[in-house]
Amino acid sequence: MPTAYITAPPDAGADLAELLVEEQLAACVNRFPCTSVYRWDGEVHHDEEVVLLAKTTDEAYDDLVTRVEESHPYDVPCIERFEETDVLDSFAEWRDGEVR
Repeated sequence: MPTAYITAPPDAGADLAELLVEEQLAACVNRFPCTSVYRWDGEVHHDEEVVLLAKTTDEAYDDLVTRVEESHPYDVPCIERFEETDVLDSFAEWRDGEVR
């Protein structure tokens, strides 16, 4: 099952996390601060962001991506998929029951 790695501005990150769980596209979203250094329009930027780790299912992943793209304030949001290699069975069962 996948985990979606998403970065966002701090104020938008809280709303995105809530939205994904409320709409049952993720069972849980961990949110933690980070500083991102990147090049945009030929300039190097240093921005405070949050990283969201959204625990979802294969079936819901594409809908989660679509919803993030619709709701995210960036023109080009960072959304990356990571596959779990080992997960506690009881957690997997809970996650699967929480995601539509």
